[in-house]
Amino acid sequence: MTDESVTEILTEGEVGTRAGHRGAFGEVLIKATGIGVDASWGHIYGPVDLTVRAGGVTVLVAAGGRGRQALLLTLGGRMKPTTGTLEAFGRVDKPHHLFDRAAIANIDEVDGITQTIRVHDIVTEQVRWAAKWYQWVPQSTEEDLERICRPVFGEYSLPTMDAMVEELPEFTAALFRIAVANIRKPPLLVVGGVDTLASVEGSQRLRERLIALGSEQTVIMADINGVEKQDGITDVIEVPNLTDQEFAILEREVTGR
Repeated sequence: MTDESVTEILTEGEVGTRAGHRGAFGEVLIKATGIGVDASWGHIYGPVDLTVRAGGVTVLVAAGGRGRQALLLTLGGRMKPTTGTLEAFGRVDKPHHLFDRAAIANIDEVDGITQTIRVHDIVTEQVRWAAKWYQWVPQSTEEDLERICRPVFGEYSLPTMDAMVEELPEFTAALFRIAVANIRKPPLLVVGGVDTLASVEGSQRLRERLIALGSEQTVIMADINGVEKQDGITDVIEVPNLTDQEFAILEREVTGR
């Protein structure tokens, strides 16, 4: 997607990213005030207050679990808060408006792949979903794989078209899930699971690739221990009220992260 097509997603007066509205970089994109989600069986998370500024990577320092997953889904427009106020892209409590301007990746509830399937099939499916309804889209090619995946993978090797997705190394699998989810390259990209990779080095490399994407989009990710502020990291935000504090402390002790 070109810079011009990103701009088309935004209506006049909305805050974009470096790709869409370069002058708006650093302005408030999302403001959550007392948001929370309750299910029929109980409380999931909240209340949460946070502000996401346009451009770069915003890191949410939060314990893993259903509360964090639900918050990421909320910030990506996939879940509506039951309490509080969520302002995003100039609209208040309009999840569909946010949904249209956000991609969400590496969260099983959204893009988990359970069945045995090849990279080729996933790429073909995503290309067809991204095309206009009246367009005929043939089977995907190596050129499609390169076009979709290279911006996310950077210098790292792409998977082969005939590789089984479930058999990809976890770092490659995470990058691939992000790439296919981000095919439209909307202004906002929400990514889960960065701190769940078995390798600390893999998590660090994944974060570096998100920082690269943050030069053209606003990226939101979560990490149980947070990260040091550096170029490309816009804000590091402590987020409470996502899980029982006792469980959060135990998780830190067990994982050492």
